[in-house]
Amino acid sequence: MALESNERPDKPITKFESMLKTDDVYFFDAEDFEDIVHHYLNHGKISLAKKGIKIGLQQHPASIELKLLQVEVLVFENQMDKAEGLLDELQQLDNNNDEIYIQRANIYSKRDDHAGAIELLQKALSFTNNSFDIYSLLGMEYLFMDNFNNAKESFMKCVEFDEQDYSSLYNVVYCFEFLEDYDGAIVYLNSYLEKNPYCEVAWHQLGKQYYFKEMYTEALTAFDFAVISDDTFIGAYFEKGKVLEKLGRHKEAIENYETTISIEDPTSHAFLRIGKCYEKLKDTEMAKYYFYQTVHEDPLLDKGWLAITNLYYNSRDFEKAVFYINKALNIDGENPQYWKKCAQIHMSLKNYDQADFAFKQAVDLGNFELDTWLNWAEVVHINGEDSAAVEILAQGREFYPENLRILYRSVGYLLLAKDPINARIMLMDALKIDKKQKKLHLFIENFPEYGKSEWTQEIVRKYNKTS
Repeated sequence: MALESNERPDKPITKFESMLKTDDVYFFDAEDFEDIVHHYLNHGKISLAKKGIKIGLQQHPASIELKLLQVEVLVFENQMDKAEGLLDELQQLDNNNDEIYIQRANIYSKRDDHAGAIELLQKALSFTNNSFDIYSLLGMEYLFMDNFNNAKESFMKCVEFDEQDYSSLYNVVYCFEFLEDYDGAIVYLNSYLEKNPYCEVAWHQLGKQYYFKEMYTEALTAFDFAVISDDTFIGAYFEKGKVLEKLGRHKEAIENYETTISIEDPTSHAFLRIGKCYEKLKDTEMAKYYFYQTVHEDPLLDKGWLAITNLYYNSRDFEKAVFYINKALNIDGENPQYWKKCAQIHMSLKNYDQADFAFKQAVDLGNFELDTWLNWAEVVHINGEDSAAVEILAQGREFYPENLRILYRSVGYLLLAKDPINARIMLMDALKIDKKQKKLHLFIENFPEYGKSEWTQEIVRKYNKTS
C-alpha cells in the first residue's frame, strides 16, 4: 500500500531509508526523489542512489530529472553507450534542456575529447540563466587543455555569480600563477578585496603573489590582514612566518609557526621551519630538537632528514651525518640530493670509493650541477683513475661547455693520464674563452707541476702570438 508523503512528516531521506527496511511503500514527490538521489551521490553511496532512481521512476516514469540522474550514475560506472542512448531519448523529449548537454559534455570529457565537451557546455549556456555550474565545468575543461587564459575567464564568471565561491577564486589565482602573471593576480585580488575587505582567503592569496615577486613588506601586510580577518587561519600564519624569515626576523617567524601548532595539531613542516629559524639564530640545540620533531612527525619528509644531516655536516660530525643520510636513503633512494650529500660526506671522511658510487647515483638520478661534476672527478682522481676523471668532466662539458673550471681541470687530468696531445687541444680551447688568462690560475694552482712548466708556458706564448 502506498502512503502519501504528508502522512509521515519525517525528512525524505529518513523516510526513504525506513521504507527500505519495511514492506511499506511510501509515495514521494519527484523533487523528493531528486534530493534523495543527490544526497547519496554526494556521499558516494551509489547503490542507494540507484535504488532511489529505480523507485522514483516507478512512481514518476516521466521525470526527465530522475532520468538525467540515471545518466549521471551510468557515466560514473563507465557505461557510456547506455548513458548516450538514454540521452538520445531525453533529447527527443526536451531538446532545450541544458542538463542533457552537460551530461553529454561529461561523457566527452571522460573520453578525453575536451574540445567537444567545451562545445556542448557552451551550447548548454544558451538554454539556462543559472550558468554558474556550467562556467565551473568549462573552466575545468580548459584546464585539461592547458588553456589557462580561458580557464581563468570561466572561473572569474563563477566568482562574479558567487563571491564566496573560494574554490573558483583559488582556480583563478592558480591560472594567473601558471601564466606567471603575478601582477595580474595582484590587480584582480585587490579589486576583489575592495568588495570583500574581510575575506581571509583573498588576503592570503594576495600575500602569496607579493611573496613570489619578493615584495616582502607588502606580503607581510597582506598576511596580517588575513589573520585580522580570521585569527585561526593557519595558512596565513605559516606564510607570514616564511616572509619574516626572508626579512631576517627569525624570532617573530618562530612565534608565527608556533601559533599554527597551538591552533591545530603540529605538522612536520612547522617543526622544520622552526628548526631552520633556530639554525639561523645559531641555536644548534634547539634546531636539532625541532629537526628531530620533524622526522618524528613525518618520517617520510625528505627535507627533515636532510636538515639533520646538514646540521651534523656543518658541525663536522661526519659519522652522524652519514648515519642520517643513510636513513634518508633507505626511505627515498631515488632522491639525487640525498646521494649528492652522501657523496660530500664520504669525501670529507676520505671514503673515496663510497663517494664515487654516491656521485654516480646522483648523476644517474638527474643531478647535473657544476660542483657535482668537479667533485666527482676529484674523487676518482684521488683514487688514481685520471682517465675516468677526464670522462666525467667530458660529460660535465655537455652541460657547461664553456666553464673554465671544467676546462682547466680537464687539461690537468689529461696530462696526468699521459695524454699531452688532447691536453694541448683542451688548453687552447680554454685560452680562447679565457682570452686575458684571468682564470689560468685555476690550472696553475690545481696542477702546479704542470701549471708553471715550460710545456704550459710555450702553449700560452703561442696562443698570445696568434690571438
